Order: sequence, then structure tokens, then C-alpha cells
Amino acid sequence: MNMQDSPTLVTLDVGKQFHEDGSGLHIAVIGSGGAAMAAAIKAAELGARVTVIERGTIGGTCVNIGCVPSKIFIRAAYIAHLRQSSPFDAGLSASAPRIDRRALLAQQQRRVDELRQAKYEGILEGNPAIAVLRGEARFKDGNSLIVRLNEGGERTLAFDRCLIATGASPAVPPIPGLKESPYWTSTEALASEAIPPRLAVIGSSVVALELAQAFARLGSKVTVLARHTLFLREDPAIGEAVTAIFRGEGIEVLEHTLASLIAYADDEFVLSTGQGEVRADKLLVATGRQHNTGGLNLEAAGITVNAQAAIRIDQAMRTSAPNIYAAGDCTDQPQFVYVAAAAGTRAAINMTGGEITFDLSVMPAVVFTDPQVATVGSSEAQARLAGINTASRTLTLDNVPRALANFDTRGFIKLVAEAGSGRLIGVQVVAPQAGELIQTAVIAIRAKMTVQELADQLFPYLTMVEGLKLCAQTFFKDVKHLSCCAG
Repeated sequence: MNMQDSPTLVTLDVGKQFHEDGSGLHIAVIGSGGAAMAAAIKAAELGARVTVIERGTIGGTCVNIGCVPSKIFIRAAYIAHLRQSSPFDAGLSASAPRIDRRALLAQQQRRVDELRQAKYEGILEGNPAIAVLRGEARFKDGNSLIVRLNEGGERTLAFDRCLIATGASPAVPPIPGLKESPYWTSTEALASEAIPPRLAVIGSSVVALELAQAFARLGSKVTVLARHTLFLREDPAIGEAVTAIFRGEGIEVLEHTLASLIAYADDEFVLSTGQGEVRADKLLVATGRQHNTGGLNLEAAGITVNAQAAIRIDQAMRTSAPNIYAAGDCTDQPQFVYVAAAAGTRAAINMTGGEITFDLSVMPAVVFTDPQVATVGSSEAQARLAGINTASRTLTLDNVPRALANFDTRGFIKLVAEAGSGRLIGVQVVAPQAGELIQTAVIAIRAKMTVQELADQLFPYLTMVEGLKLCAQTFFKDVKHLSCCAG
């Protein structure tokens, strides 16, 4: 609609009226993380009046206790690792760094505080269309919330539309003795003022492995207990590669190992397993995340959840209740902050009269171990389950000139194509800077490129992303017999 025109009135199911441009519409947003903020900002842009309800710290998981502090922590550990061990030690004298964890923690927290103020608190304070209500919300019915205020008392808040964006929290497995012990989740691990001499990690995926390697590089003797293998849901080559790399760095990886009992006494954890006891000074539990939906009284609004208590939503982010939407980690969508933010923006558009869906068919994922793990699209196994015949090629990094120049050939690049057509449908990478490389693969899959078309593209020489071209070329030739930068 032309913004110069007079806005048209639209009647809501709840009997209220708002303009096509969103003006006059009141949207309640429960939460203040990535999905909530994206939705609040977009809804305000579209003319709505927004109330953000937050019971704790503004900003949610990512900026406060998740993505941002963890990547700072991991980067510090990477620098520590390079100072004491690198492929260039013969010509560059290495020396073990002195680790001052309190100083690193203070630096980490300063950056977290800066980003929270710049990207969350400051934006909310500066937008007159957005109000912040401090308290815990639960549904009274399909058109109103009861907010238990942090300052005391309760308030009933009516809404025309509502977005649930309450996120997720670390899940705690039912291991006897665990809840009685002072175990860590990722939250406590990232806020720790010391590096423990011995760290046991229960978990075998993203958070567990990112933090396990970081603590090991900062001086902990780390033992990882994996119920099956590392990265069980990914291509088996990924878990095999990361396991070998971890063991090469001195991290003990115990596959097919369950802790049946956890005891804590005299400042020591003792984990009983089928392979014997594991003893540690600290225990990190990182076995997944549970959806924060338990206290919302969803039944009063007619909102359904799945068996894991995740809110069911459609491609427009609508729940089973009229006028109520959901986005982010509290839903059944993949738990990535960029997915949450994109879903929040789309939910805001739909809550203000638009109609837009969310296509997650080509979604990149990155694990910030070293080397990184990055994936997009289908693995061979996933393609087979979908009834797709595949052709695939794997290129080890000793065939990538950038990796050779770095003297770091750990990892591989794997391309999965549809047999016959050659259309690229999946990419799996274990490599330094894999997270930077994967977006090129995302665009190639989105554009429905074939491996031949990918192989024909120009890639700058001595970049890691050139490995995609080289791997594509292996569908047709032996790249070992090509000159460097051969087209």
C-alpha cells in the first residue's frame, strides 16, 4: 500500500480494528531474545504498538549466555593453542601462555554487555512504539496475558496479536546423583572464573564439543562421554574426523559410554560407566536444550505442543490458536539464533496483515570447533530416506592449496549431488573457516546449480572456499593431476 494513501480498516477476530499498515494494533511479545527482538522491531516499523515482556535479562540466550560469550571463549582458547603449538614451530618459537581466566572473563563480559546495550536494550529504549514490561507472562485466554511483575503484583495485558519467543534452556538428563551435584551447564561453564585441572563432559554434539575443546586448549584435561559417537545425526565422516582431531589434541573421547551414576564428594566428581570410573574436578552437562514452554499456561489459549513440549507452528509461524504466533527455540524449528530472528521478522509481517512463509529447506549450520564443522542440505543418508539417488565426492584438505599453504590439512569437503541430473543437494565440511565457506554452498544449492556448474565457476586462488570448486571437479577428473588454480 502507498503510505500516502488513507489506511484501510481491517476487522480482527477479537472485534477490534486496526489499519492495514499495522497502526492501532497491539502486539504482545513474550521474551526479548533474537526472535522477540526481530519481531518487535519489524512490528513497530509496520505501525504496531508492541509490549515486550521479559522476566530476566534483556537479550535472551545468544548475547548473554550463548553464542557471543561462547565464541569469545573459543577464540581465546584458539589463540592460546596457537601460542603453544602451531605448524610453524620450527621457525617460530612456541611458548605456553599464562592463562588468567579472570581477566579473560572480564573481557568477555564487557563485550557481552556492550552488545546487549547496543543491539537490545538501547534499541528498546529508543523506540517509542515498544514498551518493556518486566515480569513473567502466562496466558489467561486467547486474547490476554497475566504478567506476574518482577516488582510485585500482577497485571492483565490484552493483545490483538501475541508472539511467544521464550527460547530454550539446557536439558538435564535423569542420571542418578546428577541433580544433587554442583554440575555445570554451558551457562556456568562460560561464567567460570577458573579452568579446572580435570573436566568431564557429558554430550556429543555442538555445545559439548565446542566447550570441551576450548577448555582443553586452556589447560584442562578433558574427557568426553558420548552416548553413541560424536555428531551422531550427521554424516559419519564428520564424527570420525572430529574424534581423531580431538584425540590428537589429547582430549579423551569415550564413545558408546553412559554415566549410570554420579557421585560428588571432597570436590571431586566420580562418574560410573560401563567402561569404569571417570574422575573430574568439574562436570559439564551438554546433552541438548529443552523448550521454555512449561509456565505459559498454553492450554488456556488453545496452543498445542509436540511430545518434546515444543510449540507447533506452521510455515507462517502461526500456532494452533488464532492471533497467537511463536518463533525461535520454544518452537519445533531448528535451534539457531539466525533461524529465530528470521522467523520473528516473518511472524511480525504476518501478525500485521501480511502473508509470508519461512523456507528452511536450505539451512546452513556451523559448529565452532577447530577445525569447524559446517553443513547444508542433505547428507547421503538423508537423501536416501527421501528416495533420492545420489552421487557424492569427498576431497581431503591435502588437495586444497590454501590448506597446504597453512600447513593444516585436517578435514575434508564432501559434495552430495542428485544422481543423473548432477544437481547439488548437500555439502558437509570439516575445515578451518568452514563456517565462512558454507554460505557459498548455500547459494549454490538455492540456485539449483549442478556440480558441473559449480566446477566451472571462478574461485579466488588460495582461499578455503576454492575447495568447493576442486571437490566439484572430482566428479569429472582427478584433481591431483591439475596444476594449481587450474580451471
